[in-house]
Amino acid sequence: MSRVHPPNIPNTLRSKRRASALRAAAFMSPWLIGFSVFFVYPMVSTVYFSFMHYDGFNAPSFTGLKNWSYVFTSYPMFWPALRNTLWLVVIMVTCRVVFGLGTGLLITKIKSGVGVFRTLFYLPYLAPPVAATMAFAFLLNPGTGPVNSLLERVGLPSPGWFNDPAWSKPALTLLAVWGIGDLMVIFMAALLDVPTEQYEAAELDGASAWQRFRFVTLPNISPIVMFAVVTGVIQTMQYYTQPMVAGKVASGVIGGSGQQFEPGYPDKSTLTLPQLVYNLGFQRFDYGSACVVALVLFALSMVFTAFLMRRRGGLIQAGE
Repeated sequence: MSRVHPPNIPNTLRSKRRASALRAAAFMSPWLIGFSVFFVYPMVSTVYFSFMHYDGFNAPSFTGLKNWSYVFTSYPMFWPALRNTLWLVVIMVTCRVVFGLGTGLLITKIKSGVGVFRTLFYLPYLAPPVAATMAFAFLLNPGTGPVNSLLERVGLPSPGWFNDPAWSKPALTLLAVWGIGDLMVIFMAALLDVPTEQYEAAELDGASAWQRFRFVTLPNISPIVMFAVVTGVIQTMQYYTQPMVAGKVASGVIGGSGQQFEPGYPDKSTLTLPQLVYNLGFQRFDYGSACVVALVLFALSMVFTAFLMRRRGGLIQAGE
């Protein structure tokens, strides 16, 4: 009689795991293809061209660290752009989050006409960035703008706004705060989701309005606050359109495509790192140096995001 051999269990388990892995890879293939094409390949290419001299017309040639040395030591626009970008990340993001949260709190406390106020605060966010920036540039015109005319009538000093290096970034911050409708809606949804039982328990314990906000509201909405801060930092790191348009309008360069405009007016005060990428790559045709600035921008975004994610539990611990 022939013997019956038991099945090879290790091989069977290995086959099942391989089939499961193939099924998972098949389901993930759209994401894997998109991630490879739109992130991995551009990132590898950016690192590659940062060590090359490439003008878009001739074949790239290896230059070592020459592009990095040029950007950090010889390019006069890099350090002002870096300082401006960091200023906007710290000040603009903070103001947007604070005013967005404050507006959301205000709307949730209104008893009647909530829909009207919500619409009024949200509408500025729907304005196209170019149109909104041009409107602000004309409103804040130091000579003919209605804002300075009103300030002069009440006896207050009238700043130069987009024509003054000391006021150009605060003017951009005002423009960003004006369009906080997106954050207002996000914070409203988070605030309305806070359990009312916790507010009632805090009131019974004699907690003041500030204590209820600190120990009840803030810990409950801390993930949303962190989301708003992280996305705000990433968006500000990509801040390009508004300072470019504001500088063009304030300097009088609002013509067609044939005009060359050096970004940063006035006196490099509105210059940002994304503008340098465009200036180096598409105006000076120095793609190697543009890739260096792009990598610096990416590294800063990763550092800010990692720092914020590590501090994610800070808001909750503050309420304990």
